[in-house]
Formats: sequence, structure tokens, C-alpha cells
Amino acid sequence: MPNQNTHDQTIVITGIGAITPIGLGAQAVWEAMRTGTSGITSLEGAEFAEFEDQWQARVAGHVTGWDAGDHIDAREARRLDRSAQFGMAAVAQAVEASGIDFSAMQPERAGIAFGTGVGGISTIEDGHSTLLKRGPKRLSPLTVPKLMVNATAGNVSIAYGLRGPATAMATACASSGNAIGEALETMRRGRAEVMIAGGTEAAITPLCVGAFQAMKALSTNPDPVKASRPFDVDRDGFVLAEGAAAFILETEAHAKARGATILATLAGWAASADAHHITAPDEAGRGARQAMTWALEDAGLSPSDIGYINAHGTSTPLGDSAEVAAVLEVFGDHARKSAGGPLLMSSTKSVHGHALGASGAVELVGCINALREGLIPPTINLENPEEGFDIDLVANEARQAPIQYAMNNTFGFGGHNVSLIVGRYDG
Repeated sequence: MPNQNTHDQTIVITGIGAITPIGLGAQAVWEAMRTGTSGITSLEGAEFAEFEDQWQARVAGHVTGWDAGDHIDAREARRLDRSAQFGMAAVAQAVEASGIDFSAMQPERAGIAFGTGVGGISTIEDGHSTLLKRGPKRLSPLTVPKLMVNATAGNVSIAYGLRGPATAMATACASSGNAIGEALETMRRGRAEVMIAGGTEAAITPLCVGAFQAMKALSTNPDPVKASRPFDVDRDGFVLAEGAAAFILETEAHAKARGATILATLAGWAASADAHHITAPDEAGRGARQAMTWALEDAGLSPSDIGYINAHGTSTPLGDSAEVAAVLEVFGDHARKSAGGPLLMSSTKSVHGHALGASGAVELVGCINALREGLIPPTINLENPEEGFDIDLVANEARQAPIQYAMNNTFGFGGHNVSLIVGRYDG
């Protein structure tokens, strides 16, 4: 059915940037997603050496071959936590890709919304270590500005002179999805013509790995390539990853006026809460179901309009089951493989791991490219789907499938749920 939303503004995406375990640019990220090329490696870093025999989780999605100075001013990079370095670099890529010149527009008409789950956690850990070993007088004056959840948003607004709405979202693993959705709302309200939106995370640290391990949330599979296996009967937890992705959002009128290449439309979104448990999802997926239903309503679409879902699909036993239950409830026979439903769903976390608050942004890169190329990225390591997972989960190999709309799900601790919908741009 045609898009029947009642929003005055059509919001489009004109630039993408990405720094991830599977590539240091949006095209490299997409290439790895569509070919099912894993970026998971063994857990690395001298900081993990002290308690080497206590790390049950032995793999992670590290960003490698990385030099912040390749993307942002090297002196400025030293004043940023790793998470903000990723975020700033992804933004720089997106700005360059879009060809936008912020100096040519009113600074009050451009803003930023960026998400992160834990912010500058390595700065916090380093600061705490310094405090215990050397005392408070040896703490860096940069500690607070580096650890802040809003560090990326603030630094981006300064770097590009953006005086419009600037905000940071922290809703655990739903953070970047929330940020992108809030950027969309800001533009619909007429408060901005351009927004930078996305998310970043750099949480492969001893405290984070140890804490997630203590919760038994992480995979203990020692094989880096095989550890992240969403929807598979042998899945045993997620693989912690890091990275960032950023997008340039514009009103259609603004993008056309400057002759921008439009990649996709940001058609709709919604957020909901489980109100169930601080870490475990509602087993019936009621919150996820509500987010997807509201997102469809927001975009003016019916379930049959969605051709692809990039699932939250973390590779946890309970989380994957709850999401499948919610999708089957919302999409019915359109999703049911046994009924010949054409809906395709995959989890690209199988190749890049779970980047917590950045995950929704990283996975939106896959949704946009799936629309543009008519190619659905696979869920790798899906050898034995869980019984009852009656959805085509695009096991192990990409699938050709021309689609008009794709949905991106991100769900976080605390019961936060976000669904985003992007559409092909044929204008």
C-alpha cells in the first residue's frame, strides 16, 4: 500500500558514516554484512592480562586498523574517549559523504542527536585506577568531559557550529535507535532542516566484559567466527562489540535544493517500554510488539509493506525468542515461513557482534543498503534454527529480494524498545 502518513515533512538520509569491527566506512561495513564476513576476533588488550584465567568470554568485536587521526584532528582526538572518537569519525564520514556545507546554512537550523549506552567507560576505569593508585590530585582535568554520555553530541555541535537542538540519548542498547527517532521528531516539528543522528560505543573494557560475564549474558564459545549465532539452537549469549555509525538527515526540500543524493527516506519510528524487568525482555515480546505496531502506524504502513527486518537478534536464548514471538504476532502470515510469508528477517550481529548503544545505528547501515541493492544480508552461523522460529531468517547466504521498506529493531536493558522504518527513495 502507498505511504499514508500524515506528516508534513518527508525526512531523507543523505550521508552515512561507520566505524565498526567489520569496516571503517559505510561501504566496507555493507560489504561484510552482505557477504557474511565476520569481524569477531579473540578478546584482545593488555588490560585483560591480569586475570587472564578468569575471562570466560574469550571473543569480542574489536575495531581494528584504527587511527582516530585519519578521521579527525589528531590533537583533538587525544582529548576524547574512544567512544567519542568513534562517534566523531563516523560523523565526519557522513558529512563528507553527504556533501553538506554547514557554513552555508543558518546554524540554528541544524542539530544533532546521538546515543550511547555507557559513554566514556574506559575513561571512568582509567580515572578510578589513577585515583586509587596516585590520589585525586593526579586525575586529569579532561576526565569529566571525556566520560560524559553527551561528549559526542557536544563535540560534534562545536566542530560543525550546529546551534539547533542537540541531545544525547542513553537507553541502553536502544540508544542510537532512540536518537535517530528523536532527530526525526525534531525535524517533523520544524525545529531543524538538518540533523546528524547515530550512536557510538566503546565498552570492551575489563569492567564491562566482567560485568556482562557475571550476568551470564556473554557467549563463552571460544571460536570467534562461530560465537555470535542469533536464532540458532546452540546460541549461548551475545558477543560484545564496539563501534559507531552516523547519518545526515535532511528535509526532502533542503536535500533537493542543494542537489544532494538521497539514499533513503526515514519513514517512521516508535519507542515503547516492557515495564517488566531491568534486564530480561518480556517473554511474549509485548513491548517489542508495541514498538513495531506504532512504528508502522507512524509511517502509515501496513505489516505487508515491510520486506525486511534487521532484527535486534543478539544471540541470547530469551531475547531472540521474545523478538520472534513479537514479529509473528505483528506480521502474522506475512512473516510466517510455513505460510509462504515473504517477509525476510536477519541479524547482522552475527558478523559484527553487539555494539550496545551503537547497535541500532550500525544495523541501519544494513537496512539502507538492502533497500538500495535489493539484497538481504544473512544471519551467519544459523545451522539449526530454534524450533518454532517460523520466519525466513536468511540463513548463511544473502538473498536477492527487491523491497520498498525495511524495519530496524533495537531493544535495551530497562525494557526499552525502538523500531525504525526506512524506505526506498524513488523521487
